[in-house]
Amino acid sequence: MGYSKNNISEQIAVICKDYGNDRTKVLDILRKVQDIFSCVPDESLSLIANEISLPRVEVHAVASFYAFLTNHQRGKFSVKLCNDIIDMLSGAEKVAKAFEEELGIKFGEMTKDGMFSLEYTACIGMSDQAPAAIINDLIYTNLSPDRAREIIVNLKQTMDVSKLAYQYGDGNNSHPSVRAMVRNQIRKPGEVIFGQYNRSEAIKKAISLSPAEVIREIKASRLRGRGGAGFPTGMKWEFTRNATADKKTIICNADEGEPGTFKDRVILTERTDMLFEGMTIGAYAIGAEEGIIYLRAEYSYLKKYLEEILQKRRDEGLLGKDIVGKKDFNFDIRIQMGAGSYVCGEETALISSCEGLRGDPKNRPPFPAQKGYKGTPTSVNNVETFCCVVQIINKGPAWFASMGTKGSTGTKLLSICGDCSAPGVYEVNYGISIEDLLKMAGAQNTLAVQVGGPSGFLIAPSQFKRIICYDDLATGGSIMIFNNTRNILEVVDNFVDFFIDESCGYCTPCRVGNVLLKKKLNQIMEGLGEKHDIEYLQKLGTSIQTFSRCGLGQTSPRTILSSIEGFRNEYDKLLKIHAHGFAPTFDINKALGRSEEIIGRKSVIFEE
Repeated sequence: MGYSKNNISEQIAVICKDYGNDRTKVLDILRKVQDIFSCVPDESLSLIANEISLPRVEVHAVASFYAFLTNHQRGKFSVKLCNDIIDMLSGAEKVAKAFEEELGIKFGEMTKDGMFSLEYTACIGMSDQAPAAIINDLIYTNLSPDRAREIIVNLKQTMDVSKLAYQYGDGNNSHPSVRAMVRNQIRKPGEVIFGQYNRSEAIKKAISLSPAEVIREIKASRLRGRGGAGFPTGMKWEFTRNATADKKTIICNADEGEPGTFKDRVILTERTDMLFEGMTIGAYAIGAEEGIIYLRAEYSYLKKYLEEILQKRRDEGLLGKDIVGKKDFNFDIRIQMGAGSYVCGEETALISSCEGLRGDPKNRPPFPAQKGYKGTPTSVNNVETFCCVVQIINKGPAWFASMGTKGSTGTKLLSICGDCSAPGVYEVNYGISIEDLLKMAGAQNTLAVQVGGPSGFLIAPSQFKRIICYDDLATGGSIMIFNNTRNILEVVDNFVDFFIDESCGYCTPCRVGNVLLKKKLNQIMEGLGEKHDIEYLQKLGTSIQTFSRCGLGQTSPRTILSSIEGFRNEYDKLLKIHAHGFAPTFDINKALGRSEEIIGRKSVIFEE
């Protein structure tokens, strides 16, 4: 269907009709509106609400929730530069300055001709090739100031983003339907995810078993979810299987939003069939006919390729009706695009987003296995988890359980980035130490390692013998390395900023608590902190963990708390004790700065 900007009411009606005027497709409708109008115009909200019979306030709630949706006009070429800590330490500030100088605007602004806009965005899953940016849907990696200027000059000349790809990445990144400059950087392939895989063999084995037997195989392997929480996969499937309902749903969480994580991106690119086969086995096990893969907006460049693989599987009888000849085994998969929200990585928030709602986490119980997507019993599993399932069915649970540790079987994909010579994806057995990972990645003079992204733990050198497993250091995959030239408190401050931006705002402990953490942290960083401020951070952090509603708030203070534990000296050396026995918490010179600019003279301040 062709669209025109001329008559917005007619266009909104056409868009809504294309989505069946389905109120659960609000997010898809809003994404389409933005594609056409470069934003979501305020007047479109009432028009959408009327077409799909929803109150305007509910449409507005969705439109205002997601970072990639905006009611402000964006340029024809929207430049989103990643500002996570790895990108910033890799030179993103210099790249940002080059973009600003070449365009004559600041970040957050649009050129007068409406052609270019600049904005920052959170991690886009390219931390192993930072600094990185998204221009429209095209990913640019390993940026430099010169490359940034060259991009803008070329765009002004060609007016075509697709012509800027100067070198395609390896593997399927060079596929005609992908054509991305992204590199896989698989540094260490292992036996499970990157081991021998015979397409469709596992699903044929699975249907020779009963669904209960498939679940028993998964339980026997002791496979735990690879998204970070580590819930036993077989148990989750059993709960969903046993729930009484006419319909059930299985969802793949491909919303890889934890900063510093990019291993799912590589699976989506190189192990696509394995992923879809794992979802199909899961559907057979729990009795689902509908599958959804929730794909983060930052990976939209992969959507066309994923759709082609899905269609190929349908054509070959690996999806659809009577799969591989199994009567009444009907199952299909659709792709649900996200729109930029970290909290949607939490399974109940992800389900809300799949339903076209704000990505608000839900209270539990009921758990998704009881009542999830559109009220159906639902199992949500990670990309990597589904791939593990395929190999367990192919090679047996005993083979899988022979790797790793007693409580953490199999292998784990790790996304290693930061101050090391070989950033990329490593498939390792559970039980590997931080010390061994650093050697493997070519890291030297390491001051700290962030395990599990901002929601994880900051590890000091004295703890480098600790191991990756659910009983010690659990991680969804992110490993960030910082050498001894880095300022640890700047790293922590960046993570706190991230959680402030990503909080859904529902509960006070998270919404307000993280702002208070940042205020006190910055006070200490400015040399205005007192000794009891450290205790304040610890107590406030513990309160946020205890009283927050969902996993985002419950994990948001971890980095501050673990940094105080492992790097207390970095805090203590900034605490100044003055002659009177106290440290001032108010900087009068800083407070008067703006006033002095206006009046054109310095203030007279009495100091002892």
